[in-house]
Amino acid sequence: MPSPQPPSPILLSTLSPTSVSRTWQSAPHPTLPLLATACSDKTVRIYSLTSFTLLSTITGGHRRSIRTCAWKPTAKASAPVLATGSFDATAAIWVGNTTHREDDSERADRAREREQSMNGSEEAGEEDDEDDYHFAVVLEGHDSEIKSLCWSPSGTYLATCSRDKSVWIWESLASSSNNTFGYAGPSSGADDDEDNYETVAVLQEHDGDVKCVAWHPDEETCLASASYDEGVRVWREDEADGEWGCVAVLEGHGGTVWCVDWEGTQGTQQTTAARQDRVDAAGADENDTSDDGQAQAISGPRIVTCSDDKTIRIWRRKPKTPKPAPAAGPRIPSIIRSAGQEEEWYEETRLPQRHERAIYSVAWSKKMGRIVSAGSDGMIVVYEEKASAEADVTMQDSGDNEERESSKPKEWKVVFEVQAAHGVFEINHICWSKRWDRGKSSEDEEVVISTGDDGEVKVWTVDNA
Repeated sequence: MPSPQPPSPILLSTLSPTSVSRTWQSAPHPTLPLLATACSDKTVRIYSLTSFTLLSTITGGHRRSIRTCAWKPTAKASAPVLATGSFDATAAIWVGNTTHREDDSERADRAREREQSMNGSEEAGEEDDEDDYHFAVVLEGHDSEIKSLCWSPSGTYLATCSRDKSVWIWESLASSSNNTFGYAGPSSGADDDEDNYETVAVLQEHDGDVKCVAWHPDEETCLASASYDEGVRVWREDEADGEWGCVAVLEGHGGTVWCVDWEGTQGTQQTTAARQDRVDAAGADENDTSDDGQAQAISGPRIVTCSDDKTIRIWRRKPKTPKPAPAAGPRIPSIIRSAGQEEEWYEETRLPQRHERAIYSVAWSKKMGRIVSAGSDGMIVVYEEKASAEADVTMQDSGDNEERESSKPKEWKVVFEVQAAHGVFEINHICWSKRWDRGKSSEDEEVVISTGDDGEVKVWTVDNA
């Protein structure tokens, strides 16, 4: 008997007005109801996630299509800072001239007026937009178009990747000299340093275009990159000398790896201590890879990847076995990366295969733990990790239901699926966002945001699996 068709996400809204050109990516602000969308017409459109209307259009910073964008992590009282990456091989930093606390309807009215002005006179549109965001600095160095960029958790570092096969890491001196999350507001003058960036590292070990970069959710010194060379690399800064290098290569995909993302750490941090207590009490083998083993307790967040080969794979880091300290003696400097820095990752599982063509984008919810994917076939699929149907449900009650439940085998299941989400058009990007509008069922509710070749950005609810 065939399994029942999973329910479809509910279309909450299509952001208005839509772009008349292809949209590449959308980035929700981490603390504000804002969404930035990178467009092929050399603009970034800023939408409200409470009213689903256009607030601002950023123009004039790039000579070619804008491929990617990302908000810098900042406090709610802070003027927003946005990074953009373009086919012109440059990244740009933009600083908002407002904290976005004014009424959305007023901003939407002004945005509509700007749209009309830009349709009739591009110069008029650009002049008005200077009231919302100003250009701070351009970051130059890549030899070809920038495909992706992302900020470190604190906003201290910005990573960019390119068709030139490299990953660049830039340091924001504004973040290093000011406490980003203790920012007092636009009048403090901290934004004056947003034009001050320096190159920290240039990583050139990929053999093809680097399609995506993703920073570790908690660590400032770790990121992952996905490439046309069919591999994923994990990079870390060496604590001893401050040099960045590749510590792991994740291989197995049979085509371009388009996207990489990390599992959130909220859930893993809550369970790690309890699991470690059980490991210590039982004297578990350090090589044990079961749910209760030390491997699960200390391996850290997993990685998810998607590819031209139509698969979505989850990778886990194998815990290292502690090694005895070296004998005392003179220390000989070495330019070779220590083997102790290397990490071993293995493919833990593959998600149910639903896509019929290349999968361009995958995102792991840092709050609820779900994964969403989209790509060339126009499908949106949402997956959830649940107890396996083959789990032993007759086991004796240990008196600790939470511990008993966590010991059951897990498997990924499709909980939502929609075909032709953007009609006949491809979906270039998919992501999770907090739900901000008045119709939300709870403060924790999340929505899925899809960005397509049709120029539309759509918001979907997936709260009733």
